[in-house]
Amino acid sequence: MAHCDVCGNDYDKAFQVTSDGRTMTFDSFECAIHAMAPRCAHCDCRIIGHGVEEAGAIYCCANCAAHEGSTALRDRA
Repeated sequence: MAHCDVCGNDYDKAFQVTSDGRTMTFDSFECAIHAMAPRCAHCDCRIIGHGVEEAGAIYCCANCAAHEGSTALRDRA
C-alpha cells in the first residue's frame, strides 16, 4: 500500500497526481487539494475550480482580481 504524502495514511486505494514535474501520492482529494491547489493572490483561499489569471497572478474569482487592481477580468455568469 502507499502512504499519503500529506497525512501519512497507508491506504490501498491511494493515487498519484503529477503537476509541473512533481508527483505526489494521496489517499483523498482533500489531501491532494491541500498540497497542490494554487492559492488566490488576494484572499489566499485554495482554488479548486478554474479561477482567473492576469499578469502571472491567479485569483479564485474576478472580484478578488478587481481588489488587486484588475479591470479586465470578469466572472462567467
